[in-house]
Amino acid sequence: MRISFLALGLASSLLPGCSGAERFAVPASFGGSAPVTRDYTEAGFARWTQDFRARALAQGISAATFERAFQTVRYDASIIARDRNQSEFSKTVWDYLDDAVADSRIANGRAALDRHGAVLERIEARYGVDKEIVVAVWGLESSFGSFRGSTPIIPALATLAYDGRRGPFFEAELIAALKIVQAGDVAPEGMVGSWAGAMGHTQFMPTSYLEHAVDFTGDGRRDIWSDDPTDALASTAAYLARSGWQRGQPWGVEVRLPPSFDLGMVGKGTTRGTGDWAAMGVAPATGGALPGMGASSILLPAGVRGPALLIGQNFAAISRYNTSDSYVIGVGHLADRLAGKGPFQQAWPRGDRALSSDERRELQELLTRRGFDTGGTDGKIGSNTLAALRAWQASVGIAPDGYASLEVLQRLRAG
Repeated sequence: MRISFLALGLASSLLPGCSGAERFAVPASFGGSAPVTRDYTEAGFARWTQDFRARALAQGISAATFERAFQTVRYDASIIARDRNQSEFSKTVWDYLDDAVADSRIANGRAALDRHGAVLERIEARYGVDKEIVVAVWGLESSFGSFRGSTPIIPALATLAYDGRRGPFFEAELIAALKIVQAGDVAPEGMVGSWAGAMGHTQFMPTSYLEHAVDFTGDGRRDIWSDDPTDALASTAAYLARSGWQRGQPWGVEVRLPPSFDLGMVGKGTTRGTGDWAAMGVAPATGGALPGMGASSILLPAGVRGPALLIGQNFAAISRYNTSDSYVIGVGHLADRLAGKGPFQQAWPRGDRALSSDERRELQELLTRRGFDTGGTDGKIGSNTLAALRAWQASVGIAPDGYASLEVLQRLRAG
């Protein structure tokens, strides 16, 4: 799985590294834990670098590649500060879509489709992924190449690997970055992107690049960094195709549910054929018949007061790129708008706001205390929490849509 950082507005330039015998005081609080201070020295980073060099060489990195890539690498406390201080608040899906599918982004996306139409047609023909989907990913990841990030990737990954909070993850990405340099796809100084390692027009992490990037131009390099987006767009289509994209199927479709619909069937854990859903009275919000999507599920991203979506395999394929439902809906809906389709038919419940991570943990604690086990209190609304929330809602006579709203939290607080 890759991680999309520019889509979350987290990309930034690398600030100058420290030198000499300075110590780096870095706040280590994260995810609600108590703030502590970790001290890092340049000597400590140098020792880690030597240890890592041995591990890198053992995994096939040549000494020449390592020395070339690491000749200017320094520990950068600003990278760790960014990692520690990500906002605890998430956006509501409609707030996310207001930006992801803004009129300006639709206009820029249509211009990109026109400008790169010929190559996009060839990419779609080879990989079977709709050109509008590929361009929508491009739009959300880097605003069609306008914000690819300027942070040197290898120093950033080395800093994050040395820090240790997610050391094994970032060390694996660093090894992959060195393999990319060794293969000759890009020079170390040309490998730039977000502070957390995502690179190029469509923000590939190095491990995903190694697995999925393609040389569509045929020049011998898989170049996702240059102003020419061809290889990046083809690599994105290849990634989605290998993630299970089904040619000719929609990413999802907005539907209307009949008044008698059993909300216990909502969620990714329940799949039915589109014919079965149609027999239950589920119909496209714009009229007509449901498209063939194979095994599919009903999603209520904002509860019963918001749009209902029928999602299938292509929704799952996009989620391999980024697991956030808001992201997947943003890509899908932007692609629809680029193809000339209209906005959602059902309004979003704009009076609501997103819960903070502390509030989500409180919701989990309250559900578990009432006998509806969420499987932990990590502040993430996953399948266990959704099941617990639906069961509690049903027990108190609330529509069991699994929507974790402030209203639901307040009801739980009240007992």
